[in-house]
Amino acid sequence: MDLMWGPEEEQTLLDAIDNWVEKSVAPIAQEYDQEDKYPHQLVEEMKDLGLFGATISPEYGGLGLPARIYAKIVVKVASVWMAPSGIFNSHLIMAAAIERCGTEEQKRKYLPRMATGELRGGLGLTEPNAGTDLQAIRTVAKREGDHYVINGAKTWITNSMYGDMILLLAKTDPEAQPRHKGMTMFIAEKSEGFIVAKKMKKAGYRAIDTCELVFENYKVPADCVLGGEEGKGFLHAVGGLELGRINVAARGCGIAEGALRLAVRYAQERMTFGKPIAEHQAIQLKLGEMAAKVEASKLLIESAANAYDKGERCDMEAGMAKYFATETGVFCAQEGMRIFGGYSYSVEYDIERFYRDAMLMCIGEGTNEMQRIIIAKQLVARNKI
Repeated sequence: MDLMWGPEEEQTLLDAIDNWVEKSVAPIAQEYDQEDKYPHQLVEEMKDLGLFGATISPEYGGLGLPARIYAKIVVKVASVWMAPSGIFNSHLIMAAAIERCGTEEQKRKYLPRMATGELRGGLGLTEPNAGTDLQAIRTVAKREGDHYVINGAKTWITNSMYGDMILLLAKTDPEAQPRHKGMTMFIAEKSEGFIVAKKMKKAGYRAIDTCELVFENYKVPADCVLGGEEGKGFLHAVGGLELGRINVAARGCGIAEGALRLAVRYAQERMTFGKPIAEHQAIQLKLGEMAAKVEASKLLIESAANAYDKGERCDMEAGMAKYFATETGVFCAQEGMRIFGGYSYSVEYDIERFYRDAMLMCIGEGTNEMQRIIIAKQLVARNKI
């Protein structure tokens, strides 16, 4: 896959993303965030850039980007406005699951249309009572002839209002022990019984269609069981976590880099006691630590992405990247707020948006508390005495 993307091709692509972010994303970020308004025009431009097919194989019409390049794109977008990266991130995690686990018929049916953005998807895993503990879900799917009837609810589902479909995790055998053996993943296109109950109001990550969903006697054809076999849903869900965590790490790193960029500029503009605050040691200490943590985050992300691209086990590496980079996002956003002082509380300054967006990255795609447990368990497993 990397053979297609040498240094020149990579730089050309990243330059195009830089240009798009500067001309299309940055000018609308503040307005759309404040008004919680969905960026339809950006979605059309994402289609033109090929972002909806970024990691889909060329065989199915995608760009076939390795994770190491894709992560750099996410950092660039999130360094200006994190929210739009969620539109193609969630979509690509669904596409990756279909490409990794789907039948050949499912791949041919969905991936080419997903690569162009004609079909846009997301993940339907989380429920009001089940987040990190996915085995606690209550959504149930019952087989009736050539289809399944699904009843239940999902929450915090990105791309669910303006998207076309989701990967829907449901229990086909609620009595199964262990519980994960009774879970099945469905490619669920919108139709009767697939109800978008409401868009959720959020402190940050605004403008994106994060919704609560209800399924009332929702019918899914039997050939939409991912991989064609019941009972594999939990494995399908956790099988894509590494790429998802690399994505979220890149978003956290982008927030950190964007906050640092704003802080460096402001520290040179703001004068106190006759000189720019960048010349005050207290501010220099903040900027120095912020810069070091941003660069460390990039190296952790690169390490995890390289392992993922080689097909190596990388749950520890992805967990490290996700944990450190997202905590760095929170740290840099908070330090940025302190550097901006009173102005940081004004919505006229972008730093407050970075502050509001940052915390979600520590919670989403597996909490950072869970990441540390994963890291520790793998550390012990890899260093048995």
